[in-house]
Amino acid sequence: MSNQNHSGSNMKSEDSGFSHQKIETNNWLMIILILLVIAVGGLVEIVPLFFQKSTTQPLEGVKPYTALQLAGRDIYLREGCYNCHSQMIRPFLSETLRYGHYSVAGEFVYDHPFQWGSKRTGPDLQRVGGKYSDEWHRIHLNNPRDVVPESNMPAYSWLSKSNIDPEVMAPRMKALRRVGVPYSDAEIDAAAGDVKDKTEQDALIAYLQSLGLALK
Repeated sequence: MSNQNHSGSNMKSEDSGFSHQKIETNNWLMIILILLVIAVGGLVEIVPLFFQKSTTQPLEGVKPYTALQLAGRDIYLREGCYNCHSQMIRPFLSETLRYGHYSVAGEFVYDHPFQWGSKRTGPDLQRVGGKYSDEWHRIHLNNPRDVVPESNMPAYSWLSKSNIDPEVMAPRMKALRRVGVPYSDAEIDAAAGDVKDKTEQDALIAYLQSLGLALK
């Protein structure tokens, strides 16, 4: 009887080992199972975020960018400013003491794409709005070392010589409205006039001055 029990347990053990071995030795089966686990785990973490007000509703005071600010944001991305300057203050004491209130999702509802990230060569810019005057920013962009002697940031003096193309703003705002940014017809119609004769430097400064005003 004991021999029979022993044989039965060996068979179960072999069956279990065989199924496990089959998964480990079959590359395609292993890949499919790994992708399935990652997909399920990702859905469990991501899907609930689409139904949380804290991630889908703007904070009080957060408004869509004006035409000039939007043009400035496009220049910020075009020039690669995000490669050195993060726009995400992490919820650590060392971060909040230096930069202010940590970043929350409700500040970035109208950003497509948002600029969260951990890369930080220069200071975080999320709370830079209103911290310096427009003239300070103008000098800083023309020659950063005039206001920050230890800066290794390159100068962006050519921005003061290039004007914004008014014709691109209305289509840009219409595209953003399709993905949920609540621009009105009046705002879109006025977009070209709002940026007429404005330089790229004016636009970039307008964008920087709009950052982080909802939370201080």
